[in-house]
Formats: sequence, structure tokens, C-alpha cells
Amino acid sequence: MHVAVLLTLVVGAIALAPPLSHHQHVPQRPYELVLHREPETHFCNVVHAPRQTKPHRRLTASRRYVQESKAVNKHDGTGVVEIVKVYATEEELLWERLRELCDSGHIDASAFTSTDEWEPPASWLPETGAEEQSRLPVPNTGVDSELDTAGKKKSPVPLSVRHIAGSGHSTNRVDLTFFSDGYLASEEDKFIQDVTRLVEEISGNQTFHTVAPLLNFWAAFSPSNESGVGAGGKPKDTPFGLYRDGTELRALYYAKPEVARAACDSLGDRCDYPILIGNDPLYGGLGGEFVTITPSEVNGPLVLRHELGHSVIDVGEEYDGGFAYFGPNAGHDTSKPMPWAHWLTHDSNMSSTELPRVERAVMPIQAYPWTLLNTTTPWKITFNSSGTYSRHVVRFSLSGLPEEDDIDVLFDGQDLGWTPKPGLGVDRWHYDIYRDDALSEGEHKIEFKLREEKREGIAQLCSVELLEFGSDEEFNATPGFYGVFPTFSEKNETSYRPTNEDCLMRLTTTPNFCSVCVEGLWLSLLSRVDPIDSVQSGCLQTDQGPWLRVLKVNLLPLGQLRSGPPSAKEAYNITWTKDGQILDDFANATSITLNDRDALGKYSVNVTFVTEEVRADPEGLLSSEREIEVFDKCH
Repeated sequence: MHVAVLLTLVVGAIALAPPLSHHQHVPQRPYELVLHREPETHFCNVVHAPRQTKPHRRLTASRRYVQESKAVNKHDGTGVVEIVKVYATEEELLWERLRELCDSGHIDASAFTSTDEWEPPASWLPETGAEEQSRLPVPNTGVDSELDTAGKKKSPVPLSVRHIAGSGHSTNRVDLTFFSDGYLASEEDKFIQDVTRLVEEISGNQTFHTVAPLLNFWAAFSPSNESGVGAGGKPKDTPFGLYRDGTELRALYYAKPEVARAACDSLGDRCDYPILIGNDPLYGGLGGEFVTITPSEVNGPLVLRHELGHSVIDVGEEYDGGFAYFGPNAGHDTSKPMPWAHWLTHDSNMSSTELPRVERAVMPIQAYPWTLLNTTTPWKITFNSSGTYSRHVVRFSLSGLPEEDDIDVLFDGQDLGWTPKPGLGVDRWHYDIYRDDALSEGEHKIEFKLREEKREGIAQLCSVELLEFGSDEEFNATPGFYGVFPTFSEKNETSYRPTNEDCLMRLTTTPNFCSVCVEGLWLSLLSRVDPIDSVQSGCLQTDQGPWLRVLKVNLLPLGQLRSGPPSAKEAYNITWTKDGQILDDFANATSITLNDRDALGKYSVNVTFVTEEVRADPEGLLSSEREIEVFDKCH
């Protein structure tokens, strides 16, 4: 007979009770290969030779390796590089993938002799007398390959690491680590305050709020010899060399990727997604191998959310004029179901098998002037409209213009009534001016006239575009509507996104991901994080004398285990079995208590996390199972 008593109810009656012991479940740490590959030539730079890393739950008995790749901007803005990560349970599989990804003539074999931590296959070693190949830079950091967070690695820069937020050990969490750049030794407290504010902004009540229990946030401080970030393509004397290419509030590049890489590696499991934060109050950022941001009061959290979307979810852009459209939020063939078909809003007159229409829109003009404005010559651009659309939006971004009277924004000579974002100062901001009327067929003009002479030298037009939309019957702009919306790339190629403007991957000024990206976020994180932290087995003795066997499963603090009410409907479904038979009395219990005389046997606990934020889980990442064998009695 089973005693259905939860552990919390028997603690007061314990006598001679030893502590619960953790059941040993050590997930296999797979091997990881990381390389940078030129998209056109497939010329490869091995960033990390095969090394052990955190468990990857997409690796199964039938799936021997997992490959992830994405195109990103290079750290210095000189082009695009493909970052390829391959995970495998056996190291030899990584060498096989390397042979397929990078022809031996397109990789420097001497890269494989730069450390003593591993032995490459003989086929990849340089042949005696072979003609020397062009050498690839492989930083030798002199660090140990162990991924123990208290291990033997050394950082090339001094690091003072603090835990900012998180709910568990790094071995079963995804860790985001902020590294300081441009902060003097006297500004360490400012750095910690900046990081804390950014973490609270993105995880407090939006964006990463529901998945926060899967995350740890760290701040790693390194003092700089100069304060701030570089400009005009010249980095300052800082650990990672963050700089702007010119004066524009745009990308924030880094000059020392090898130092940043080694600093992250030195933290082992505590650095899955490194974030370089430059000490500058104005807009700036970049995605890629490292996310770069500034602590800008108005833009810092927005840029961080967007760039982490690229890194953590592995999705491309949704805004127009980009170069990378991929992931669960990108569609390319309207003759087939979209990746988000299970999120579509179905009209009452549309059958479940019917493909949705493409919402009718066009982008007749887009430009990125990045130009300083002056009072002498207005900046202007012309474009042609077909005159067949019902409404339009003028979308642009400006910086250095804190006052309403600083500039006139005109459309065909008519003042659009631009006003700056309150409290913005000279920082950059994106503006949308919607006009619910049709453009006439023919040529139109958008004009930016600087009025205030004292703004010369800082007033800048960053970007401008115009979008035209069909009528309500042709284009559904309703928030929360999921359909097929066209997106136009820098080459004016069309891909498709799930919503009009519900997602921060479309508009950085939007605080949340769309449902498609949120689902992708859950699945991405749960590919590296197990819902079960651990299981325990132990013995208890009541004051009446009988011994009890207690089995407990420790779960991520989600669903009914959250410290506060969840913002989405969610729960754990927990099933216990003994020798293959379901123990109905313990449905959804995190701990079970049994009479010791009846406890011998093989137990399993199956856990499934159910949330309205995930509608499709084809790989079963929201479920997990552990086994416990009780092979002796307590006493």
C-alpha cells in the first residue's frame, strides 16, 4: 500500500532521518565544433576545435549530430560570415562534418597544431614538404579545455564576475554574460548598475519574462584604460575595442574578437551568450558571434532584445532592407504551408487546409542615408507610386534632434507634424507616421529640412522608407492577427513574416516577440535545458516508527512552481510509475512517500511542461523522464 503523503507534510514527524540523496543522472556532455565559413568560397576558420560542452537535448540515439548555422555581420563590418556549430556525441563525427563543410584546400591544417588539448586526425595534419597554405588566425589562449566553471582556464583580461539573476546551476541553464568595455576601474559600480537595469528591462515583465527560470545572467567586469567607445573606426584602449565606424548611431563593432572569445571561454559553463556592453549613453549594437550594445536608457534594452532574438532563438530579421531572413518566423514559398501554420488566424470562410493569402503591401522606397543634416540644403528623395494602394506609412529614424522645432519633415511639401520622443535627447529613435489615404499615381517626394543651425554636426538622418498597404479587405493590420505578410530585403527580394508589426524582430520599439518567436525561444532554450534539474531518493522515519521511502523530482520553477503567478497559462503534468505501472495516487506530485516495505522496484517520473506559448513540440523538448531504482530497504 502506498502512503500518499507529500514530503512537506512529514517533515515535522521525522526521527533519525538522513537527508535525501541525489540520484546520479549525469547527462552526456557532447563535443562541439565551431567554425567561421565564408559564404562564397567555403573558406573556413576553426574558432573552436572539438571540445566538450553542455548537453544538447536534440542529440538522440538516431540523431548523431546537430548542426546550426547562420549568416552574421563580421565583427568589423567588412562583410558577412557564416557561423557553423556542430554538436556530436562522438568527436570523430565532428571531423567528418568538417571534411564535408570545408574542403582541405580551404582550411589551414596548421590550425590543428596550435594547442596540446586534443589530437586531430592524421588526415588533417600538414604533409611533410607540402606547400604552405594561407594561414588562418587561431588564437592560442593557453587555456584548458575543461568546461568546469571553477576550472583551470585563464582569461586574457582580468575578470570580476557577479551573478545578477538566475534560478539554478549553469550546467542546466542557459547563461548570458555581460562583459564591460570602456568602463574605468572607478566605474565598476556603474557597469553593475547598467547590467542590472538591462536584465530587469528584458526579463522583469516582458520579452524574456516567461523563460527567465531557464536563464542565468552574469556581469564580468574588466577595467579599461579609457572611458567610452571609439569612433571613426578607431577603438579606444579597452579590453575588447568597441567602436563606431563613423559618427552615426548605428553598429557597434569590436576590434578584439579573440580576446572576447577567450574571456568567455574562461568562464566555462557560465558563458553561453556573451554580450559586450560599451560605456556610451547613445544607440549602438550588433549581432553575431558576440552581441554588442550600449546602456542607452531608451535604446539599450530594445537593441539587446532584438540582437538576443538573433542569437538565442536563431531567427533572422523581420524588418525591411535586411540580408538574413531565416528561422521559424521566415517563409519563402507561398505554395507551401508556412513554418507558423499552427499559429495562423483562420477566417471563418477559410478551410483548415486552404493556404492563407499574402497580405497586400509594397515598399516603393527605402534608403539608409546616414547623413548629417544642414540648414542650407534639405535632404530629399523621390519615388513613384502605382496609386493602387489605400494607405501608407512614412517610416524614418533620426538622431541629434531633441526639439520639435529642430526639423521639418515634409511629404510632397506637406508638414507631417513630426515630434521627437519625449526625453530622448540626442539619441536615435524610429518614427512611424501613418496616413490613412491613398497616394496618387506618379512621383512623390519626402524631404527633411533642418531648421536649427546649432544642431549641425549632430543632427542626422539615419533611415527612411515608405510602405503602402491595401484596404482592410486586402491587408489585415489588426494587432494579434497571424497571417502571411511580405518583407522586402536589401535586394528587394520578398520573404514572409507572421504578423504585421507585433514583433520586436520587425520593430525594435516593440517590447515583445510575436507568438511564433516566443515558441521558438522556448524550443531553443529547452534544447539545452532539461525541465528536470535532478531526482532524489531518501529515507524518513516517523515518530510512530515505520520507515518511509521518499522520491522527489526537482523541476525548473515553471508552471505551478513559479514564485509568482505566470503571465501565460502553463502547468506541469507529472506521472510516476513503478515497474511499468502508473501510480495514480501521485499524479502531478513532485515528491512521493512510500511504505519502505513496499518500495523496492524500478521507478520512473515523466514530466511534461504545457504552456499556451508552445503549440508544436515535434522533438518532445517540453518533456523529460528520469528513472530511479530502489534496490534496498531503508532499515
